Amino acid sequence: MDILMRRIVPLLFLFASIILCLKASHKVSVQQLLNFSFPSLSFLYQSQQTDSGCSLLPYDEYWIRSNRIVTSEGVFSGAVEVKSGRIASVVSDDFEAGQFLGKHVVDFGNAVVMPGLVDIHVHLDEPGRTEWEGFSAGTKAAAAGGVTTVIDMPLNSIPCTVSVEALNLKVKAAKEKIYVDVGFWGGLVPENALNATALDSLLSAGVLGLKSFMLPSGINDFPMTNITHIKEGLHTLAKYKRPLLIHAEVNVGSESDDETRHRASDPRSYSTYLKSRPASWEIEAIRELQTAMEDTKVGGRAEGAHVHIVHLSDAETSLNLIKDAKSSGASVSVETCAHYLAFSAEEIPDGDTRFKCAPPIRDEANRQKLREALLEGHIDMLSSDHSPSTPELKLLKEGDFLRAWGGVSSLQFDLPATWTYGQKYGITLSHLVKLWSEKPAKFAGQEHKGAIVTGNDADFVVWEPEVEFDLDDNYKVFSKNPSISAYMGKRLSGKVLATFVRGNLVFSDGIHSPKPCGETIFAK
Repeated sequence: MDILMRRIVPLLFLFASIILCLKASHKVSVQQLLNFSFPSLSFLYQSQQTDSGCSLLPYDEYWIRSNRIVTSEGVFSGAVEVKSGRIASVVSDDFEAGQFLGKHVVDFGNAVVMPGLVDIHVHLDEPGRTEWEGFSAGTKAAAAGGVTTVIDMPLNSIPCTVSVEALNLKVKAAKEKIYVDVGFWGGLVPENALNATALDSLLSAGVLGLKSFMLPSGINDFPMTNITHIKEGLHTLAKYKRPLLIHAEVNVGSESDDETRHRASDPRSYSTYLKSRPASWEIEAIRELQTAMEDTKVGGRAEGAHVHIVHLSDAETSLNLIKDAKSSGASVSVETCAHYLAFSAEEIPDGDTRFKCAPPIRDEANRQKLREALLEGHIDMLSSDHSPSTPELKLLKEGDFLRAWGGVSSLQFDLPATWTYGQKYGITLSHLVKLWSEKPAKFAGQEHKGAIVTGNDADFVVWEPEVEFDLDDNYKVFSKNPSISAYMGKRLSGKVLATFVRGNLVFSDGIHSPKPCGETIFAK
């Protein structure tokens, strides 16, 4: 005890002197105080260490400081206080002296501190198809990319999440495997669409909403729905005030005729695939949805429900129809994906099936219109539609766009891809927070996520926008099958340094926390 006191007393005297001098001006900067108090006094805080294995930072209470903290109010220099997994306070550099004495402070300097990304459109494929992805690999990739919450799609797992029993299997599969928080969408399929009891059970079990396809999904256990199924599903959803996410494409021609016509063309040519899924498919689907959208208006049969169009590709007529529905009072929103903003059809090499997705990546003129719509606020949010598979299913050697499995694997690259390509057309840090955090969190019903405000979950991504890196063989990618990602081989900017989930430092400098302690999320 005498030895400890001999160490503490001189330090306290030194700090008291420093504070008195600084108080003469009545104000002290965070950086000034950090220079004096960290790490010199960090040993005084050892009594509040935690050893859960869930975090690379062994503290339950601490401060994060940066010259660039991004909130809904803008970008400022300051600090965020974390206590027991929640944000306890947010302060600017201009504050009363002594606030950090005896506290553990992590100073990230000029790195950006933002709310963690909320990716509402992710296929983790477990149980049943862990060779495609899985909870462990997928959430490790999410954490490495600054994504702190993912909402898992009801396909392509086995079984698909269309019943309470299937949801329970998925939740059980996720146990002790997830590094970030994970919620679940349920599936709307013909089997349950007209059975209000079945849908009630699934929604009561905690799925955040439902997802349906207006054309074959490619998974036999997840069949397409028609407009009758969709309207009945919305009617049930209205009681729970939850959304229906819709893959809005309708095959307007004969499938057999389409196959014959396109087989006559070169299946390795991307233009062949693009012609096989024209914008008219999206347009027709959204036109069919117009009456269902009408039902969501105040006084409508499905008032309280919400229609959400996933991964919009067509930036012209389809988007205009959605804008019209919004302006008429319908409860409607729309997302697009980073790959539609990053790439254009003209850039895709023949045979490179890593770029195959549905709807397809369209031409440069369409990409420019999508970018404009995003900045103008007509597109509500961004998602990855992380849709992995095995390299064999992508037919990388054959390069056959018509037979290869569709989907872009991108979860780890949500942030750097959006930033790298987005800077060219005006994306700012504030845009990123709104499109990747605030709006997706609100849409998914996560009121304690998506923003750096007092009381919210302490979910953060810390990253360096100016740092560039090459996605080559030496770059560590945590997804199950990195080779199938369309981003591999690209040079991106925006290196993720650290990711915090509910106060736990789950990723730092290429290393994940010892234990996966993400939580499963359910609607209340």
